[in-house]
Amino acid sequence: MKGMRHGEWSKRRSAAENARRELPAIISSYYCYVRKELAKDPPPPRLHRLRLATKRVRYTLELFRPCYGPGLEERLEVLRKVQKQLGDTNDCVAAWDLLSKKMGRSIQRSRMEKFLHERAQKQAKDFLDQWQELFEAPGREEWWTVYLARFARSPR
Repeated sequence: MKGMRHGEWSKRRSAAENARRELPAIISSYYCYVRKELAKDPPPPRLHRLRLATKRVRYTLELFRPCYGPGLEERLEVLRKVQKQLGDTNDCVAAWDLLSKKMGRSIQRSRMEKFLHERAQKQAKDFLDQWQELFEAPGREEWWTVYLARFARSPR
């Protein structure tokens, strides 16, 4: 999430203290970024940015597995689902890009273009539906931020 700024890791604090302080802000920034991008009604090729942002957030949270319990695994699974859906969308875009460079103008190319375009549109819609269900349902943002702010414990 380009331009996203957070506080600095404090060497005086434990990993759990740093996690409680920093991770809720990272999730809030992620929400803000995705909402801003979705407000632009991006075509499927532009959704790849959201996939990369989701991947970065997921990998960051995975670093803190020792500080959290099973609730973090549940949240990571939500991120994995969204990342996979965005990956499926990007696969259609990438396939078209590759095929368009290798195939000359033909009926087959037109059919393939139509198929991949329609599939990318469907995958993008599925992502939007998934985002609404998993992230925008009432209380979902708090489900993330409250958990991350309260439940980090020092690893044993």
